[in-house]
Amino acid sequence: MKLSLGFSPCPNDTFIFDALIHHKIDTEGLEFEVFYEDVESLNQKAFRGDLDITKLSFHAFAYVTDKYVLLNAGSALGFGVGPLLISKKEVIPSEVRLQTSSLIIAIPGKYTTANFLLSLAFPLATHKKEIIFSGIENAILNNEADLGLVIHESRFTYQDKGLKKVIDLGEYWEELTAGPIPLGGIVIKRHLSQEIKQKVNRVLRRSVEFAFANPKSGLDFIRSHAQEMSEEVMYKHIDLYVNKYSLDLGLEGKKAVQLLFDRAKEKEIIPEIKESIFLS
Repeated sequence: MKLSLGFSPCPNDTFIFDALIHHKIDTEGLEFEVFYEDVESLNQKAFRGDLDITKLSFHAFAYVTDKYVLLNAGSALGFGVGPLLISKKEVIPSEVRLQTSSLIIAIPGKYTTANFLLSLAFPLATHKKEIIFSGIENAILNNEADLGLVIHESRFTYQDKGLKKVIDLGEYWEELTAGPIPLGGIVIKRHLSQEIKQKVNRVLRRSVEFAFANPKSGLDFIRSHAQEMSEEVMYKHIDLYVNKYSLDLGLEGKKAVQLLFDRAKEKEIIPEIKESIFLS
């Protein structure tokens, strides 16, 4: 059986999926047609139901629970992994919280979990400009935005460009909840049979296990998508986003995802969810 699969070109995703798409593990007869997109493009594809299996932001998942269910394997959760709000000039968080603030914030997409956290921490910060995540640092440097919400490898590069941290929104979430921040997950079409869903979950977990056991096996593949990133930065990125929750959400991971949705619903950031969101 052939299934369409979407994930980002970021090192954490290519690390996770390398063994699966290159048949380094038993895929139990499954074949995959792969689409590489940035996270907001994947979110948009999920809204349209374009792909059988896809990475997406947990924020976006809240809008497509009628179409997709979350796999237990492949998610990005953790401590110290949240998005950073950065600037070129010195800015303190209280300036961003002001209702009268005219600061323009570059965000990696309306439906990213990063923007959800920004909305939670700064509900009055409404002057937002959507820019692909890899272009946010330059947007600030070129004065196209006053602040930027950075994710992925930009966490490791912004200081080299003379930019400054305003607030770590991951730390904000951890102080608020004492739990890991759920960033993105792998979802699969609800209408597929339970047998196929479980098979995909098994194969994906096997791929993550292979990656942990053979971390340099996918180096060429990871590097080919890593946008001129050094090997050191690539593996820092992987170490940050791929962990025990990527193997299996477990009770702790599921609790964190449910808490994210509960907080978002309280703040009316997402609609009410009627479906079970986890793979049974």
